[in-house]
Amino acid sequence: MEAVIILFVVLAIVLIVFAGAGLRIVRPFEKGLIEFLGRYQRTVDPGLRWVLPFVKRLLKVDMREQVIDVPPQEVITKDNVVVTVDAVIYFEATDPVKLKYNISNFVLAVTKLAQTNLRNVVGDLQLDEALTSRELINAKLREILDDATDKWGTRVVRVEIQRIEPPPDVTDAMHRQMKAERDRRAVVTEAEGQKRSAILRAEGVKEAQILEAEGQAEAIKRVADADKYQKLTVAEGEGQAIERVFGAIHTGDPTPDLIAIRYLEALQGIANGQATKVFLPVEMSGIMSSIGAIGELFAPEGATGERRPERTVFRRPVPPPEK
Repeated sequence: MEAVIILFVVLAIVLIVFAGAGLRIVRPFEKGLIEFLGRYQRTVDPGLRWVLPFVKRLLKVDMREQVIDVPPQEVITKDNVVVTVDAVIYFEATDPVKLKYNISNFVLAVTKLAQTNLRNVVGDLQLDEALTSRELINAKLREILDDATDKWGTRVVRVEIQRIEPPPDVTDAMHRQMKAERDRRAVVTEAEGQKRSAILRAEGVKEAQILEAEGQAEAIKRVADADKYQKLTVAEGEGQAIERVFGAIHTGDPTPDLIAIRYLEALQGIANGQATKVFLPVEMSGIMSSIGAIGELFAPEGATGERRPERTVFRRPVPPPEK
């Protein structure tokens, strides 16, 4: 009886060990491939899985994005310059069945493929283009690798060129060229600054002269306007004075005797000048008769002792103002 119990215990332990040997855990970032007697049967999702030991086998495939470092290699550019290039490849699995059964060593295969195509892509470019066209190289290389690895159940996410290193002598020549170019740009920038400064100074002088000329023109114009206004004012005043004098003369109705006296006073003023000759372009007969009449007024009594009769002065009546 004890032997039977021991047998059942042993069988239970064997069954437990056998069942435990078939338990597998598929993690969240993995896919499980179940093989039955060495033949692919199905794909399982993450979780706890049990496969029949010694008959079935569970293969795990990592579905995360992974990185492959391409070793540095020497590449000859289109202008026959040897440069050292290395790259980094990022890929992720899309079909675990193809990745597991279509390629034995995916990392080695994609590394060699990247090295070969890197020589072709960089070899079609000159040195300057290769140094400044990394994005172009990355895009071309990613497209080539993605098409080639599609049958392996992977997708190349991106390719990054880490460095493109020319030989030391070429690097030194590039440094000298860069320094010369920077010196040239500095000289050109300084010359442009001086040119711009001279232009601004000339424009400032021009504007100042224009403003000064405009100010002088405005001042001259204002002075001329003031002189013109003054002359007009003086002329108007003289005209009004002449009109008033003329009106006063006609209103007072002066006699020829008075006119003769004023004429003599005017002659006295003319004679006080420095001229040696005086021309009188007037009608002298009427004026001389008036002077003679004045002389008779102031002459003494005649030889007979008779007193000269007084002369009567008749004034013309002033006509009434017109209505």
